[in-house]
Amino acid sequence: MQAWQVHENGEPSEVMRLAETERPTPGDGQVLLRVRAANVNFPDALLCRGQYQVRPPLPFTPGVEICGETEDGRRVIANPALPYGGFAEYAVADARALLPAPDPLDDAEAAALHIGYQTGWFGLHRRARLEAGETLLVHAAAGGVGSAAVQLGKAAGATVIGVVGGEKKAAVARELGCDVVVDRRAEDVVAAVKEATGGRGADVIYDPVGGEAYTQSTKVVAFEGRIVVVGFAGGTIPAPALNHALVKNYSILGLHWGLYNTKNPALVRHCHEQLTELAARGAVKPLVSERVPLAGAAGAVQRVADGVTTGRIAVVPENGAAA
Repeated sequence: MQAWQVHENGEPSEVMRLAETERPTPGDGQVLLRVRAANVNFPDALLCRGQYQVRPPLPFTPGVEICGETEDGRRVIANPALPYGGFAEYAVADARALLPAPDPLDDAEAAALHIGYQTGWFGLHRRARLEAGETLLVHAAAGGVGSAAVQLGKAAGATVIGVVGGEKKAAVARELGCDVVVDRRAEDVVAAVKEATGGRGADVIYDPVGGEAYTQSTKVVAFEGRIVVVGFAGGTIPAPALNHALVKNYSILGLHWGLYNTKNPALVRHCHEQLTELAARGAVKPLVSERVPLAGAAGAVQRVADGVTTGRIAVVPENGAAA
């Protein structure tokens, strides 16, 4: 089979190599899956760079999220068990963690319904307790993680403010349903959010960026607001001033979704049921901006790493069936 392999750490476009390899052999409790579509995530770039919390032995195949097919023909969503990731024709995954792919979604969309939407659901509902009528601010609203949070926020009845970088991404955020869109390249984010909220600020802020975005969040968070820290795609990990959180009476909530897979896997399955229901009634639909062949995986991961994409990029092997 064909699979992308990383033999040394570095930028994805430089260290990912497409090779002919043997199909992986499942271990105890694992299954072999034919990859129908693999979704590109920012952690794939971090894996290539050796900067992710999980560091598989070299060489490894990146690709942490797929829609695959079991030997008996079931279409499932899975997180491949590294080092046999999803940017390949076949991958392995833990049998007990397989989730059914929702029928209304094609393979690429189904692959994208997992990590980003699970993170959004846990962040907004489990951690921040978002309520209908509240204001939700989403940083990087046109990206893969942000676009999921926008859709989930709208489905929950929130007013959603999306912060993006550039006119193209602003247009995407509007199409996703943002009530207010702020272009950080052309506007003062803090001033624009305060104007949009009548000076009150946002009740919940969803931040997968860190750095300057987090600093802006602390300036526009409402009384008893909640800032959900999801990641640091901007490259800078902020150091929160806890005296500021005390004075303004807001909460800083960390979210590492992967922990739920070991700490409370039943909640992951419950979340998937909720997401499947939302997908069935059209309340959420992953924004897949590109579908590329397996040969294009390295370039796709690099574009995600560089922050120039909107929505999700799906890698579709020739043996896959994504529409």
